[in-house]
Amino acid sequence: MRVLGIDPGLRNLGWGLIDMEGSRLTHVANGIIHSQGEDLAPRLLSLHIALTEVLVRYTPDAAAVEQTFVNKDAVATLKLGQARGIALLVPAQAGLAVGEYAPNAVKKAVVGVGHADKGQVAHMVRFQLPGVTLAGPDAADALAVAICHAHHLQSAGRMARALQRGAA
Repeated sequence: MRVLGIDPGLRNLGWGLIDMEGSRLTHVANGIIHSQGEDLAPRLLSLHIALTEVLVRYTPDAAAVEQTFVNKDAVATLKLGQARGIALLVPAQAGLAVGEYAPNAVKKAVVGVGHADKGQVAHMVRFQLPGVTLAGPDAADALAVAICHAHHLQSAGRMARALQRGAA
């Protein structure tokens, strides 16, 4: 199964793809989409177009997006929420179910602690995906989201198999 992770941002939207075969995870690709334009609408459109191109090129089977945390700047939070809307919309348009994870849940799944810094996340992404070349911190975060979702899917699969055995 191919999993797309997305770290939404209005200026820089990170994306990362991994393949999951059983418990084995392998890196496929990662990058950062830089929005184009000064006004909000053209920037959102450029994110939509570029993220759609990523989905068409790599054909993921599942997607996950990091949830937005609310900060003190309400206007910035609203703009980030609109970029997050694009990050949710594009995979949904492709017919994918989209998982959503809080930043602390992603960090805990990848690093083991919920308050890890970006450097620790990038280090553990490199450790879990040997040989990966990260396009930047936003791409590392997106790969972390994909890893978190892969772990969630593995756990859900184990649970479903256990329930099937119990019902038999």
